[in-house]
Amino acid sequence: MLRHLAPLTRSVHRALPSNAATKASYRFFADVVPGVGKGKTSTGLVGLAVDQDAIPKIVDKYQALLDKAKEMPETAQYRINIEKICNHRIKAATTYPDDPEKVEEICNCGQVEELVQQADDEMEVMNMYLNNRWWELVEEVDIEYEPAQKEGGDHGDIEWDTKTEKSG
Repeated sequence: MLRHLAPLTRSVHRALPSNAATKASYRFFADVVPGVGKGKTSTGLVGLAVDQDAIPKIVDKYQALLDKAKEMPETAQYRINIEKICNHRIKAATTYPDDPEKVEEICNCGQVEELVQQADDEMEVMNMYLNNRWWELVEEVDIEYEPAQKEGGDHGDIEWDTKTEKSG
């Protein structure tokens, strides 16, 4: 039992018969503590209200993102990433439609209400991406994984053994 709640539970126990006090204290804590169980009363985040319909909204909004992503080439990395994220979150929401805590655990990106907000934010980003056709700005780059060292300091190293004159 939590120590700071002990005085409260003692007063509840004194007011009720012994067997009823035990049942009442458990029921009392389940009803009062915000964010516990399916009857969540608070997200604990300022400005983000509890949404009892968050899971259906997750499915709808992430499906809308998938549909919108089809407007860009299949090879665009942004589309590839969005499809993976959307499919993962839709699968979690459809697998556990009555268990928001499990959806939150699987997605690992906040509460279900935050996932809904993230989908809205991502739709804004996707609209900018599509309007500006940003996938066309990405250029292929050759990457040297083990660049060869050149003699003479052409590769940007500092020559530590050279002396500099002090002005004074």
